[in-house]
Amino acid sequence: MSQLETQLHVVVGAGPVGRATATELAAAGHEVVLVSRSGSGPEVAGVRREAADAADADRLTELATGATALYNCVNPPDYTVWPTFWPPVAEAFLVAAERTGALLATASCLYAYGPVDVPMTEDLPDVAPGAKARLRAGMWAEARARHDAGRIRAVEVRGSDYMGPGVSVDAGHIARVAPAALAGRTVRVIGRPDVPHSFTDVRDMARALVAVAAAPQTWGRVWHAPTNAPVTQAEAIADVCRAAGREPVQVKAYPRGTLALSGLVVPVMREMWETAYQFQRPYVLDSSAIERELGLAPTPWDEVCRATAVNADPEAAVLV
Repeated sequence: MSQLETQLHVVVGAGPVGRATATELAAAGHEVVLVSRSGSGPEVAGVRREAADAADADRLTELATGATALYNCVNPPDYTVWPTFWPPVAEAFLVAAERTGALLATASCLYAYGPVDVPMTEDLPDVAPGAKARLRAGMWAEARARHDAGRIRAVEVRGSDYMGPGVSVDAGHIARVAPAALAGRTVRVIGRPDVPHSFTDVRDMARALVAVAAAPQTWGRVWHAPTNAPVTQAEAIADVCRAAGREPVQVKAYPRGTLALSGLVVPVMREMWETAYQFQRPYVLDSSAIERELGLAPTPWDEVCRATAVNADPEAAVLV
């Protein structure tokens, strides 16, 4: 019997990754609690919803008491709140994990690696200079330190830009432009539309989180979610269009300087400068470790694109 075959699993964060993780766990027959600030939202079969402030360690402890795993799938509203949002939330998860003995499984991103000229593997150092990258790197460093000290059990899964079901226009670069593309309009993307970029399906993030949580030999380190071979932004948008039975549209980059100018008046655009390099050079995630060691494989690319198309335009469902 694996570690994950006990009764309770608490998923905090009801965005696309949290919902996919709760769905994956419930489908496997587990008791699952999906936590969000309001406790409301679309029904997820076999999942109980609860309300909580993710920065409230006492409430997280209450919910995670008796749980095998506590999943941090929280997604802050936008970049501008990260400096004040993440520190108390990260500490609350650490405290709850230590008090309850539940494994802390965290869904994270690739920011900590910073600009690199090679495919990103889990053995790269977390040395990115940006503030958001340092924040996420520090969260994992503290969790790993407490894991190594025997105070908690922890594991982290990192993925690239999200595609797939439930990814909103403010949660994914392809999702942001997919509605316009499916309507036949020319779209503009951040950075270059012609350099390779990795995109991770949220369902693959969920499967990775559930898999590592069930495998004690994987704890205490970072894993990359299974992810398809990189494509350019232009190719991804064209494939989403084709998946909906529609013709690809023209994909252009924003004019040089547009982000800088918009950042003068729109704070969230200013925050995007730190990660703009991700779309100006190849940005490739290597997920061979989890594929090799846990037997996971990414959702077929055609299905990723179909789900992304249907998410952007429900009418596309009749065409696929």
